[in-house]
Amino acid sequence: MTARYELMRLHLNCSPMKAEVADLLVLGIESSCDETGVALVRAVGEGVPLLLAHALHSQVAMHQAYGGVVPELASRDHIRRVLPLTTQVLSLAQCTLDQIDVVAYTRGPGLAGALLVGAGIACALGAALERPVLGVHHLEGHLLSPFLGADPPTFPFVALLVSGGHTQLMRVDGVGRYALLGESIDDAAGEAFDKSAKLMGLGYPGGPALSKLAQQGDPKAFKLPRPLLHSGDLDFSFAGLKTAVMVQAKKLCAAQTDARGAAAAFCALPMRTQADLAASTEAAIVDVLVRKSLVALARTGLQRLVVAGGVGANRLLRAQLDAACPLRGVRVHYPELDLCTDNGAMIALAAAMRLRSGCQQANTGYAFDVKPRWPLAQL
Repeated sequence: MTARYELMRLHLNCSPMKAEVADLLVLGIESSCDETGVALVRAVGEGVPLLLAHALHSQVAMHQAYGGVVPELASRDHIRRVLPLTTQVLSLAQCTLDQIDVVAYTRGPGLAGALLVGAGIACALGAALERPVLGVHHLEGHLLSPFLGADPPTFPFVALLVSGGHTQLMRVDGVGRYALLGESIDDAAGEAFDKSAKLMGLGYPGGPALSKLAQQGDPKAFKLPRPLLHSGDLDFSFAGLKTAVMVQAKKLCAAQTDARGAAAAFCALPMRTQADLAASTEAAIVDVLVRKSLVALARTGLQRLVVAGGVGANRLLRAQLDAACPLRGVRVHYPELDLCTDNGAMIALAAAMRLRSGCQQANTGYAFDVKPRWPLAQL
């Protein structure tokens, strides 16, 4: 191992000193669920790391026939995709494998089998190249992803993490310095979108389909609950909203009968009615997210908000935050739209930022494990 990589290995070992490698090229591999992502990020000096190239394969088409993610199929598809995507990214960045300084992968949370694919390939590459290998927390990747945007934030800030399985508000004072302010006690916002869409007879993935249909509807057409909106804390609950959507859908279905008096399927309802229910559902979810985020900002006294995760791409959520935050002297930051979903860029970025801050431990022996359930607070 060269002197350069020996120096890097020493600083990776959770030393209080910052890494002293001025120019660092990080390969990131994401395989936590149904998207295979690979990216190259370069960290130069103290500036914000630069995204050189990234490639993503979505398994949506494969899982649509089953109405949701099939873990075994997801794992097998990751095996097929990781190396071709790596070759594509290296070509786009005009780099070679031997130029890579660190190989990063998603250690958790996520589907165990899918995580093992990325971890295994990353550690094999690291061993072959004699480079350090870093396991990254999936949610930390989302949380830091806006640093790759056109308007990167600065510490400290409040982070709203909204993805398919997680809804959390965090105080972020620096890399690895996270304090949980509130989280979902049952269904996350993304689950509320997906489950409500399924009740409406929309396809998989349901969240984007519901949001698209909502653009044609009236958000005030149906009165739906805003759970925990006035609870006095920063926790979320969307299971009750999902139940309210189900009840409303059944009422609408019952009103549609054929000549024999049998209840019609919900998809047989007029498009306008479906759009109104979709818009009302989206409005309820977004209302809670926005109100709780503003309360978190007021309580912490911070004036920066970062929104990350797949639901962070929602147009209504962005519009309402963009309208409300400036009135309170708050700047709001989002990832680029193509980096809202799971991707390798956020994994490479998180590894680079943790390495530079000196708070990430190297896997010098190339043994690995994964953490399907891994609270960000334990990082």
